[in-house]
Amino acid sequence: MLPSGSVDTGSIADAITDFMARATELASFPPAHHWTAKPRSATLNAMNPDFLREAIRLSLEKMEAGEGGPFGAVIVRNGEIVGRGWNRVTSINDPTAHAEIVAIRDACCRLGTFSLAGCEIYTSGEPCPMCFAAIYWARLERIYYAATCEDATAAGFDDAPFYRQLALPPGSRLIQVVQDLRQEACEAFAAWLRKPNRVVY
Repeated sequence: MLPSGSVDTGSIADAITDFMARATELASFPPAHHWTAKPRSATLNAMNPDFLREAIRLSLEKMEAGEGGPFGAVIVRNGEIVGRGWNRVTSINDPTAHAEIVAIRDACCRLGTFSLAGCEIYTSGEPCPMCFAAIYWARLERIYYAATCEDATAAGFDDAPFYRQLALPPGSRLIQVVQDLRQEACEAFAAWLRKPNRVVY
């Protein structure tokens, strides 16, 4: 794992070289070394259909109001809703404004934190790859969903190509991926490791 303290003092070049060596070493580790989930909170409750119905209600109400697609989500902590979201892609011209992400943003804003550990998400539809990633980054501890990916596909929302693309090596994907200037970019990572008051997330 990356160290929690400062790297050895020295020249920027040495710090960058050290960081890149560490990054190369990490790349060879099994996935568990990159991210390990915390033990699940004992306060998590069994699935509450009322929260799932609230997500479904939001999906229908906000879709009919012209906010976006038919998707809704709520974040729950200790049996109370702390965040609500619905698809807003077309109403605010933001392709990332899926219901789950909007709900995560709302909950984080209300709770004043970037970590939703101890919280659960209820969503009207099975999350797409982007939303799954956001859920992991937010450290949500359980996902409840109603409609499946197959149901969404039948309504014209097909996530399957994204899953297939992500499984391919970068050179085989439809969107071209080009990597360059690694050493220059790693200057920021080396500076991050030297930053004594950095907030790890």
